[in-house]
Amino acid sequence: MNKTTPFMQFLIGLPKNVFSGFVVSLIALPLGLGLAIASEAPPMAGIIAAIAGGMVVSILGGSHLTITGPGNGLVIVILSAIVGMGEGDLYQGYLYTLAAIMLSGFLLFVFGVFRLGALSEFFPTTALQGMLAAIGVGILAKQFHVMLGFTGIKGNTINQLILIPSSIKNLMSNPTSEIILASAIGILSLVFLFLYARIRNSIFQLIPAPMWVVIASIGVMYYYDLILKNPDILGANLMIILPDNLLTSLPSPDFGKVLTSDFMGYTLSITLVAVIESLLSIKAVDKLDPLKRRSNINKDLRALGIATGISSFFGGLNVVTVIARSSVNVNNGAKNRSANFFHSAFLVLFILLFANQIQKIPMPALAAILVYTGYRLAAPENLYRVFKVGKEQGVIFLTTLLATLITNLSTGILLGILTTLLVHIILNKSGILFSRNWLKPNILMYLEEETGNYYVSVKNFCSFLNFFKLKAKLDEIPPSSHAIIDFSLCEFVDHTVMEGLNDYSRGFSRQGGFFEIIGLDVHEAKTEHPFAIRKSLPESSLLSFQISLTKRQKLLQKLSNILNWNYLPDPVSNYDGLERFFYFKTKWINYRYNSLESKNKEFLLFDLSYSGGAFITKEDFKSTFLQIKAPKKMPVFALDKENFMTTILQLSELQDIDFKKYPDFSRRFYLRGEDVKAIRDFFTGDLIYFFESHPAYYLESNGDSILIRSKERLASIQEIKQKLAFAEELIKILENK
Repeated sequence: MNKTTPFMQFLIGLPKNVFSGFVVSLIALPLGLGLAIASEAPPMAGIIAAIAGGMVVSILGGSHLTITGPGNGLVIVILSAIVGMGEGDLYQGYLYTLAAIMLSGFLLFVFGVFRLGALSEFFPTTALQGMLAAIGVGILAKQFHVMLGFTGIKGNTINQLILIPSSIKNLMSNPTSEIILASAIGILSLVFLFLYARIRNSIFQLIPAPMWVVIASIGVMYYYDLILKNPDILGANLMIILPDNLLTSLPSPDFGKVLTSDFMGYTLSITLVAVIESLLSIKAVDKLDPLKRRSNINKDLRALGIATGISSFFGGLNVVTVIARSSVNVNNGAKNRSANFFHSAFLVLFILLFANQIQKIPMPALAAILVYTGYRLAAPENLYRVFKVGKEQGVIFLTTLLATLITNLSTGILLGILTTLLVHIILNKSGILFSRNWLKPNILMYLEEETGNYYVSVKNFCSFLNFFKLKAKLDEIPPSSHAIIDFSLCEFVDHTVMEGLNDYSRGFSRQGGFFEIIGLDVHEAKTEHPFAIRKSLPESSLLSFQISLTKRQKLLQKLSNILNWNYLPDPVSNYDGLERFFYFKTKWINYRYNSLESKNKEFLLFDLSYSGGAFITKEDFKSTFLQIKAPKKMPVFALDKENFMTTILQLSELQDIDFKKYPDFSRRFYLRGEDVKAIRDFFTGDLIYFFESHPAYYLESNGDSILIRSKERLASIQEIKQKLAFAEELIKILENK
């Protein structure tokens, strides 16, 4: 079969990519202008970043549907750099900041070259949410005053928040005609942005809300210009001003402060936020891709670094991957990254053809767009959702939010990480679990030959500190297969991991695969939220602990309802004579849980915690067993799959009972027991054929009941169903003997 070339793919998706690029450009134009103005940079700086990003990343990038340009997250950092390095001269501060942006682009490129995209996995989810909320508060605090027509409010985010009531009071007390018009444009634009989603007209919604705001505000200014003959109703400080000759007025980076600590600090902050915002956006857009393609993150970082360098050379802001514009791109049917190219091409046309109209955009309208954006980032419902996961997540969120507002983004996210680690230590009442096991290998993965399932076992702990190890293994599993992730040997699983696993589960589901998480049934969760932290309980408290049902337990409960069986998820100390089985002669049983029992008490399925060895050789296990009452008296025996360990047992004088008439059975199974004659009489041809034609389980009889186990781990729901079907067929054969 001939493969479709990249050029052919480009042509196939051309109409949809052109249309989607056009729609995205309608959002990128006002946002680019607004983000630049909010950063105290020239308005064209944001447009230059969008053009450079679209042109470069669409050609050199490794993502498929992302849109690049200036990002919301960098507004506060760029603003701090311009004000901090300008020392009163904002234009000079902007030139110094361009140099920092250019160096940041180089660092982004280096990140991509050395494949450091995985560093994003070391940021706790809640701390990142707190940082984004702080960015939203910062944008809202500064732009709220501009939306009301006041451009002279200066100071840090805290001061600007405090002064919001004063701006409202000034508006209400003695407003001028200029302020009345400016605030009317700003407030009505904000109201429209909140109401836009409720307008159900599909034709109306072809044009994004920000562009409607721009079109309407330009219309108002033309009304004052052409009809009322008052073109200067709003002062120059409230209007966008573009240079007469764009090409000859482009600023150049100034590296005069490159060796100062302030310069390097701002450069690192810009780089950090650019990396975080881009990687989060890339991963989010991959989830939206209808074709379920995965981006080459490190290739994208290299392209973003080159685009940022080019943008800063021509006087533009950082180039990052942006989630909102990328989502619009996906929703409008884009097929590949050429839509990013067309979005930048349309921006070039807008600047060349409509420069005069762009200068009719009042700044309060752009400020309203940014206030809305800031509110979405810092909306109260975001904090509510975090608290639903767990109170400790609320602490992490608020700590990161306040630390970022009081200090800066770099310090804020660092304190957020430290707070997350401290919370984890407090929850575990010890830091030894993390310090002792952080660098140890804790992930085991293998492909089960019999079932074709991928089994992944996680030991010790799994948090933002080492989630990248688990992700590396999960990324190797085809999403169309069946993956079983076992946390039964893991003492602690954090919120970042639980949310990340949910993303994998959704990805597998879309590709027709099955992603099953087991082993969390006796882990404490403070809330019933699926992303809540999971912590294993000490054995002393297990028997009295009321646990919230996990997804696996809910499926077990559903299975029990279908079978009309009784289900008890709680741990119990009643082992129903398990010590009588040979399997447990050298093992210590801790507790039984997730018990499913038939009404006639002939079938009992359960998860079991038990241990082998002692002291430094002690090893803990959790496995799923099925115990069934024998329909008639049976000999005592144990049947296991023939393997290396069973061969070793034969050398220990434990006889393997073979059958000359059934060489295949004798080759595949290891059968042992004291009463050899009774066992040979019991294993008739039909019973042997049954075992030969079914998956090999460990099966043991104590004379009155049969114990069945598949592997020394918890069984998935699918495996449990297979085991029950196996047992039902076995009972029918035994009843007919």
